[in-house]
Amino acid sequence: MVNTFIEKVVEGWSPTHASLAAMVLDTTGATNLSQRYRALFSLKSLNDDEAARIIGEALRIKGDSDLFKHEVAYCLGQMCNKAAIPALVDAMAEVDSHDMVRHEAAESLGAISDPSVIPELEKYVNDPCKALAETCVIALEKIRYDHSADAQKLDPRPMDTVYSSVDPAPATTATKSVDELKAMLCDESASLWKRYRAMFALRELGTEEAVLALSAGMEGDKSSALFRHEIGFIFGEMQHPASVPALARVLANQSEESMVRHEAAEALGSIATPEVKVILAKFVNDPESIVRDSCVVALDMFEYETSNEFQYAVIPDTDQPAETTAV
Repeated sequence: MVNTFIEKVVEGWSPTHASLAAMVLDTTGATNLSQRYRALFSLKSLNDDEAARIIGEALRIKGDSDLFKHEVAYCLGQMCNKAAIPALVDAMAEVDSHDMVRHEAAESLGAISDPSVIPELEKYVNDPCKALAETCVIALEKIRYDHSADAQKLDPRPMDTVYSSVDPAPATTATKSVDELKAMLCDESASLWKRYRAMFALRELGTEEAVLALSAGMEGDKSSALFRHEIGFIFGEMQHPASVPALARVLANQSEESMVRHEAAEALGSIATPEVKVILAKFVNDPESIVRDSCVVALDMFEYETSNEFQYAVIPDTDQPAETTAV
């Protein structure tokens, strides 16, 4: 069955866009989840209005994989393309969607950082969905920060970090001491904005000591699943083997929120040390669909990381490389 969106607009697309759209928008099962992920990251790397509209349409598909739709929302934010805003606003407002999808839509609006979305984000700062409410608070802080005089003068702009990512908060410049940053990270009485800034400062340090500090934050925090899941994502970016024990414990903890276990699984797939494949294989039949799907995707990422493949994404008719980090 051909997606009606493709039927309407395919004539104006390049062969590359049409081929990738057919994979990303395929919910028949003919294209497996790992293939859809790879096609999604291919469109992300093209980063034009056409790609943003195709990815935005994937966010509108009813009944699709929650894991995939959250990844779709993430990619739209990383593209920083304003053409994605309508689809993200709609996804954030969809009360029947999984918390993880709504959170990611809000975070991506913060990544795009267009002040026009401030009223939309303000609608949800007290939402019953805690992950969404917390994300909207952070996204509002980020937009205001991005457009402040201090940000323009002092800090690197988005995409200037070694990880080439648009982060939900800038790394703090208050200190580079791991002990001080760990104290800020683990202070549950502090704002999430301040704790996120410490989190990204530890990522930028990149040392084993910094990884262990982040591990303490991930496993010790009791106040915010959003906070814990963000550390899991950062571990996937860092790909430091010292994070594997903490990630394995989080993945195995069935009382943990699915969004946190999901990030632990995908981070393990990115790290791809020899023991990771065995760890992930234990949870491919997990009772939680997001967790088992994450393990399937993570095993595909493991295969990529341990292969000679040039890039994770597959881009027809172009040799443009694409990023490998899934959220």
